[in-house]
Amino acid sequence: MFSKIKKWIPLGSVPELSCEELNLLIKNNAVAVQILDVRTRAEWQAGHIVGATNIPIINLNGAVDGLAFDKNVPVVAICLSAHRSIPAVRVLQDLGYSDVKQLAGGMRAWNKLYKHELEKP
Repeated sequence: MFSKIKKWIPLGSVPELSCEELNLLIKNNAVAVQILDVRTRAEWQAGHIVGATNIPIINLNGAVDGLAFDKNVPVVAICLSAHRSIPAVRVLQDLGYSDVKQLAGGMRAWNKLYKHELEKP
């Protein structure tokens, strides 16, 4: 039981990708990347990375089965400050996604460098 709860604790370390690395992947299309934004709908609507899919972390368990992501293509999980994305990475890893990372520093770090590139619905 504790192991199931442990993966939802937003502490510890998971693999990370820097903002610069993610931006290069997006811009160069060298490697396909799937972006999962686990922030709330209000945070998402305030601005998000182009091409990202939004599933708030509180809905992830129920919605992950319907996620149209390829398990063999890299996934980057994003939240505001790289805390909610930690459990998202763990959940996706447990489901067999082969390459899952979180965005280092979250959207706060991204906004410092690329705020002008955000998409708003």
